[in-house]
Amino acid sequence: MMSAETILRESLQHIGDSTPIQQYRRIYGGDINDSFSVLSGKQHYFIKIRRFPPPRFFECEKTGLETLRSAGAIRVPRVYGVKETNDYGFLILEWIEGKETKKTVEQLGHAIARLHQCYGSSFGFAEDNYIGLLPQKNGWYKNWVDYFRECRLLPQIELAEQKGRMPLQRRNKLEKLLSSLERWLPKDCSPSLLHGDLWGGNWIAGANGVPYLIDPAVFYGHYEFEIAFTELFGGFPSRFYEAYNELMPLSSDYHERKQLYQLFYLLVHLNLFGESYGGAVDCILQWYVGRN
Repeated sequence: MMSAETILRESLQHIGDSTPIQQYRRIYGGDINDSFSVLSGKQHYFIKIRRFPPPRFFECEKTGLETLRSAGAIRVPRVYGVKETNDYGFLILEWIEGKETKKTVEQLGHAIARLHQCYGSSFGFAEDNYIGLLPQKNGWYKNWVDYFRECRLLPQIELAEQKGRMPLQRRNKLEKLLSSLERWLPKDCSPSLLHGDLWGGNWIAGANGVPYLIDPAVFYGHYEFEIAFTELFGGFPSRFYEAYNELMPLSSDYHERKQLYQLFYLLVHLNLFGESYGGAVDCILQWYVGRN
């Protein structure tokens, strides 16, 4: 297996940068890829490397970033190149660096609202992608309830069964919930472009404090689905929500379905990290179907 330095050199050659690497250093903070700051004689890059990547892993991230960029609502790092083999893959991005200002969080709230005002004709996405390392099913659906059931909840439930994390009582309650989603979800919402994995670690501040989105899992869905996830683990201050609501007010019954939307992300964490998230899943199920 090639060393990280060798792969970094190959990555620059792949995009036509033949200048020598002047400096590189590992960036810590994520647990999925090996990430590096790389300064060549030409430019400063952020390069992700992964040994034995899942199929089209970095290609999906590239597509997500380019989809967000084309919407024009919020900034994302420019993609310079991607390559994937059976043994390794790399993604070369623009290096983004800056410090938050007093206006950064407000700018982020407004930008996410503008992103959610970029509407598609159907729910879903043209290709499957990933959330973390987990495959994420997509396709096009005219109905949000069907998409949420078939492409979000069901695949995570089936994966949890495969991993032995779906005891009978939990599965029975989930089946009951799946059959009654229409009770909780809106039937007439529009498909908004969503980042798809918007937690506090997936945005950064660039020059002058301007916010950038990173690590997307994009699709078109109900905008409240995204906002519900921002509230699940914290990390977004009140000014973010105030700014968002100035442009994209949440509906009066949002809080009735917020936990239902959060259930998807808790199932993802159950599959990624284990039963420590099972209790939170069960609490939500108790709220929605345990009383019936």
